[in-house]
Amino acid sequence: MTAKSPRKVAGTVLRVLVLVVLGFYFVLPLVAMGEFSTRGVNDTRSLDSWTGIFEDPDLVDSIITSVELAVLSSVLMLVLLVPTMAWIRLRLPKLRRVVEFLCLLPLTIPAIVLVVGMAPLYAWVNYFLGDSPLTLTFVYAVLVLPFAYRAIDAGLASIDLKTLAEAARSLGASWGTVLWRIVVPNIRTALIGASLLSVALVLGEFTIASLLNFETLQVQVNLIGKRNAGLSIAVSLACLVFAFVLLFLLSYVGQRRRVTVVED
Repeated sequence: MTAKSPRKVAGTVLRVLVLVVLGFYFVLPLVAMGEFSTRGVNDTRSLDSWTGIFEDPDLVDSIITSVELAVLSSVLMLVLLVPTMAWIRLRLPKLRRVVEFLCLLPLTIPAIVLVVGMAPLYAWVNYFLGDSPLTLTFVYAVLVLPFAYRAIDAGLASIDLKTLAEAARSLGASWGTVLWRIVVPNIRTALIGASLLSVALVLGEFTIASLLNFETLQVQVNLIGKRNAGLSIAVSLACLVFAFVLLFLLSYVGQRRRVTVVED
């Protein structure tokens, strides 16, 4: 056995130290939230805040609404971005920078400014589609564009899209078949990543929903926090755990896909 050089040992120690510090940095707030949400009377422990999540009908309705918004926004974002970005890479590469600029533009505009601009539009949206909170799907699909664009663009850059598309077309496949059976399977991990980012953003968005007078999860958590801090912390911690589970599933799917490709 060969002994490790002092430089390698120092590098390993440094990496472990950084991971430990970052671990404490991210885990300690979660532990504090869990401790606060389980406080009872007279220094006892209680799960009343956690059971109260399912006993508050307004909170349950807002959770369902936010989940529906997350799903609808992710689907709308994928329907808009995937065909557009694939077509631009194949046929209109000169427009790539223009589309990139448009997709990244919402990242530079504050949410309050977006609300001011969209409020008159939503007067017409509410007139034609009703005042359902699900109409926030349109504005949320715009908000997630910068993050989803980067994820999907990285996925498309990792494959030889032009060769795959030309091979499929030479075998008689339509453009719809190329998109559904060639492009989507090869960038599946990127699509999952873009969807996860969309879900995380929608579940955590507060400003636009509040100013447009829609009751989503974060708006309801803000209202609950004014009368029951323990319950609001419990809901926030549950959302963070849910996001962590999604991240874990994403990494598992991506790792499983890489192992399958290597075995093939």
